[in-house]
Amino acid sequence: MPTPVDMLTAELQRLEELRTFKYEVPLQSAQDGVVRVNGKKVVMLASNNYVGLSNHPAVRKAAIQGIKDYGYGVASVRFICGTQDIHLKLEKKISKFLGTEDTILFSSCWAANEAFFASLTNESLGMESYKDVIYSDRLNHASIIDGQRLCKAETTDRKIYKHADMDDLLRQLEQDRTSPYRFRIIATDGVFSMEGDLAPLDRLVDIARTYGALLFVDDSHAVGVCGKTGRGTPEAKGVHGQVDVLTGTLGKAIGGAAGGYISGRKELISFMRQKARTYIFSNSLPPSIVYGAGAAFDLLMKNRSIVKKLHTNTAYFRKKIAGLGFTILEGDHPIVPVMLGEAALAQQMSKELLKEGVYIKGLWYPVVPKGEARLRAQVSAALSTADINRALAAFEKVGRRLNVLR
Repeated sequence: MPTPVDMLTAELQRLEELRTFKYEVPLQSAQDGVVRVNGKKVVMLASNNYVGLSNHPAVRKAAIQGIKDYGYGVASVRFICGTQDIHLKLEKKISKFLGTEDTILFSSCWAANEAFFASLTNESLGMESYKDVIYSDRLNHASIIDGQRLCKAETTDRKIYKHADMDDLLRQLEQDRTSPYRFRIIATDGVFSMEGDLAPLDRLVDIARTYGALLFVDDSHAVGVCGKTGRGTPEAKGVHGQVDVLTGTLGKAIGGAAGGYISGRKELISFMRQKARTYIFSNSLPPSIVYGAGAAFDLLMKNRSIVKKLHTNTAYFRKKIAGLGFTILEGDHPIVPVMLGEAALAQQMSKELLKEGVYIKGLWYPVVPKGEARLRAQVSAALSTADINRALAAFEKVGRRLNVLR
């Protein structure tokens, strides 16, 4: 009988054959539009630092001030002695930005997503028996999927609808119209991280109202990014302030450090403070992150040029990369999938581009479907036009060398 070490070794060999994950060399600098790798400056096209706030002077200054004013860490969970007034201020600031009634902070959006589904569906709320149902987009993020796995099978039905397919969702909702479900929850990403496309939230808001469903949206790749003022997918789709539950991260556009949140109706947030295990039993966010995230939101609210520059850079890169002859997935989000097909090609092109001064990651099965391997370019407001042109020149050079241009 094989030992645990034997089984792990065999699995690692299998994963190597699938080319699942390859760990790149570490950055030798702060996260920015241009970073240092192996002593060489390269253009960063793999970061979630969409609006360039990870290394912004105002955010850095605020984070340092947070330590000076409130120390390094809180050494406690929120309900014991881990709530500082700055946590409450940040929650109010997020609510104001998103157009919601209240917000609760978590250590990450992953923790927030797990908390929402498990807390809501696993509580009887005084009912002797009940059944809930979740309708989830097929391409939802792993954190949404894992959150739903924490829902008890005997009390929660989990159903999948085709990606962004409102007809398929409507078919399932109509089929269940007479079922005595307690909660009907429609769950979707705001922006799907592998494709860079936006969920049809305008349609989803109407559908949720029609069927009495709760609309849950993880807007991690949209807050600070989508909409004229960066307020996310709801703003981009004309339904700002109309989504029931919004979750998001402070670890992408909002400074890029750590932390997440659930934002929505005050009753829901109060309930989460009582029942969300990843909130109750996890340390509060440290002061440096609270200060830094607050500064990031302040910048977005006071200076619209930051988001405008991101949108300008994105449109420019999308137009030019397609013009070179690469196949990309259409859209207007700064996630720009450059489609290559095979895992080996994606891995090779990523390595060759790094040699030419561009840091970008390849994605392949099982992260994306077989035959749909790609490079995921992520544009940032931290990039100058010269940076983008340098990256495009490298793409053209490597693309010709590997014969992938149309």
